[in-house]
Amino acid sequence: MDAKTFDKSRLPSRHVTEGPSRAPHRSYYYAMGLEEEQIHRPLVGVVSCWNEAAPCNIALMRQAQSAKVGVDEAGGTPREFCTITVTDGIAMGHQGMKASLVSREVIADSIELTMRGHCYDALVGVAGCDKSLPGMMMAMLRLNVPSVFMYGGSILPGKFHGKDVTVVDVFEAVGQYSAGKMSADELHELECVACPSAGSCGGQFTANTMACVSEAIGLALPGSAGAPAPYESRDVYALESGKAVMRLLADGLRPRDIATRKAFENAAMIVAASGGSTNAALHLPAMAHEAGIEFDLFDVAEIFKRTPYIADLKPGGKYVAKDVFDIGGVPQILKALLEGGYLHGDCITVTGRTLAQNLEKVKFNEDQKVVYPVSKALSPTGGVVGLKGSLAPDGAIVKVAGMKNLKFRGPARCFECEEDAFAAVEARDYAEGDVIVIRYEGPRGGPGMREMLSTTAALYGQGVGDSVALITDGRFSGGTRGFCIGHVGPEAAVGGPIGLIKDGDIISIDAEKGTLDVELSKEELDARAKAWKAPANPYQSGALRKYAELVGPARNGAVTHAGGKAEVVCYADI
Repeated sequence: MDAKTFDKSRLPSRHVTEGPSRAPHRSYYYAMGLEEEQIHRPLVGVVSCWNEAAPCNIALMRQAQSAKVGVDEAGGTPREFCTITVTDGIAMGHQGMKASLVSREVIADSIELTMRGHCYDALVGVAGCDKSLPGMMMAMLRLNVPSVFMYGGSILPGKFHGKDVTVVDVFEAVGQYSAGKMSADELHELECVACPSAGSCGGQFTANTMACVSEAIGLALPGSAGAPAPYESRDVYALESGKAVMRLLADGLRPRDIATRKAFENAAMIVAASGGSTNAALHLPAMAHEAGIEFDLFDVAEIFKRTPYIADLKPGGKYVAKDVFDIGGVPQILKALLEGGYLHGDCITVTGRTLAQNLEKVKFNEDQKVVYPVSKALSPTGGVVGLKGSLAPDGAIVKVAGMKNLKFRGPARCFECEEDAFAAVEARDYAEGDVIVIRYEGPRGGPGMREMLSTTAALYGQGVGDSVALITDGRFSGGTRGFCIGHVGPEAAVGGPIGLIKDGDIISIDAEKGTLDVELSKEELDARAKAWKAPANPYQSGALRKYAELVGPARNGAVTHAGGKAEVVCYADI
């Protein structure tokens, strides 16, 4: 393809490159070293979340350079830019985590504004951290210009005493140390070897879950989510992603043509099948919202319920992302689901072919124990379960992958923030059988809907992960395991039932039936609701104040604008 392949009169970049009135605009491109022919090509944004905040991001700029080469070779002019990330592993367990979910919106908004401001015609996005993956795909669906997403790759597993480890092992080791089960020297030894390379956390935590989603939903090239970040094969995928976006531009195939309702169902299936992060139940509705598709927590949970759990991945299982890559990558999970009759194989993808066509030459690898065929599923229903009941009228979510007991009943132990709960856990100030409640941590009440990995990992490290339950209107990390229920809605800050319960109230959880109840009469809950007063938000300025004022409920993805349904003019058609 070359510039003659594309009709610039129909592309957004015509507003900055064509005609005498755009001579001032073109002068800027000459200043950056572009030739006249390059200026009149389609302009393609190549965005990454490169930064030095965490290992998730440090390999992204390298891959972006390869994507730029692919765009150039296929007849486009790449324009590179970066956006932010907030890295959960470093933000975890303190006030910094309030910035995490907010960053998803900032990522999507900043990509939108860069694309709009400079009138780019297409987009290649490379992301590596938990919120940057959904944030980038949200931007693609919002803008609806031809787009290809690419995951930056997972970290290699660390080695500790002969076993593969991830950063979650370090979080759990903090609990072991506080319980006297690990020495300070051993904890230090573990922290020094757990993360040996660039890349995102290695288990089936949020980043790798959303990477699987990118292939299942059709926005990424087949196999591109697999290779660890240090592997040079990632650069080949980046090159091909650059070429692919130019084919999409020539063919007029856009993200909303690809990410249909059925494609979102495929995405939810791979989350359930892989025992993926509960955060997917937040991010999939938010992505669907950008495309004007109704797909809330209950829609996601319904698909989770009917999808078998087939991938034995950490934190509930044995293996990490590199093991999936070694046996053939994400296409192995998709092939097992397709052959089992679960996927919608007729969904179109960024290759221009359907999902089933992409998988035609993939042979399921029988000589491995990482991914099982549907006929030998680890369990008949997905590794993530939706809940609803008197404590969660708007739903909640729990990761059951690897759990044996799916029922729990016990007295509430209430905390008004994560710090108070963590202090009690660290001091072992709880009883086995308790249901620890952490509230006022929802999207609005936090604000920011913090993850609670530090607290849950400490419980597991202390050896009580199966004898204590934890519920919150906040979130749990994709690395969380045990009876930990998040996204409880309505959240406490808007008067939801989680804000009305008291110490000693009996909470009943049944992940088999999908219920979450507090054993109180409706009359008692109504009386408490009348006496309840909303606490003041201590964040009265800045981004957190703005977010708290705009954000909606977790059930719908904790989104901050009206979405694709309210759209009048699509950016791609300006």
